[in-house]
Amino acid sequence: MKPPRIVGLLPHSERPEAQRLAAEASKHLVDLGAIVRVLASDAPELAEFHVDASTFTEGLDIAVSLGGDGTMLRAVDLVSSAGVPVLGVNVGQLGYLAEVEPASIANALRRVVAGDYTVDERMMLSVEVEGSALSGSWRALNEAVLEKSQPGRIVRLDVSINGTFFTTYAADGVIVATPTGSTAYSFSARGPIVSPRHDCMVLTPVSPHMLFDRALVLDPSEEVRFDLKGTLSAVLTLDGREIGLLDSGSSVRCTGAAHPALIATFGPRDFHQVLKAKFGLADR
Repeated sequence: MKPPRIVGLLPHSERPEAQRLAAEASKHLVDLGAIVRVLASDAPELAEFHVDASTFTEGLDIAVSLGGDGTMLRAVDLVSSAGVPVLGVNVGQLGYLAEVEPASIANALRRVVAGDYTVDERMMLSVEVEGSALSGSWRALNEAVLEKSQPGRIVRLDVSINGTFFTTYAADGVIVATPTGSTAYSFSARGPIVSPRHDCMVLTPVSPHMLFDRALVLDPSEEVRFDLKGTLSAVLTLDGREIGLLDSGSSVRCTGAAHPALIATFGPRDFHQVLKAKFGLADR
């Protein structure tokens, strides 16, 4: 890769270890001749590197996420539309998306500034909302979730695939996940685990109140549409971030996004071995 000149640091704002690593990383990068950018809300103490959020991605060559997978998802959301790759430093628990452990950060940054890294492409979702005050469009790396907004109730969603009615889901909610997101919420709802080398959408119901309770695996070129029925509202969440309430009559459309997320790596990662390690699967 072309050696980066401008590096953005995106640490978890409430984890002391992430803040410590951000300060350490900024020193390493300056010593290596790189220009460092940080958002004030992320690291108040690194004032000399603060830039406005509106200009953070301008000319940015790479972003470094310091936190867990949630921090990584936020970093991707901030920079993916600008075509900026993200390197993950794991300061969380599972860290599926992280490439680097904290003890290796100095060496990792040397390799980054030298251009000694590659970029993996990860499919993203395109999500559009119509017929609601929440109308708009977003992208998601892990998943889009439509869930009940009131305890003890369910949502009723008419589901259409490629413009043709499929069925009505009566459930606590539905998840549309990417392969990257197949090990997140969709997995806990008994959806399949999908290799990130594969591009697809996984539609998984959450606690369905119906006989049909299977996940569907769809091509990213297909479009899934949900029309909210009844009088109850639903909550739309993207990559763990609540977007807002949807009223009856609202519709949500999901399809594969035109452009992928870019994840910086230092070589091929064996997804299945990472999966094995994260779940503590023993050799037998």
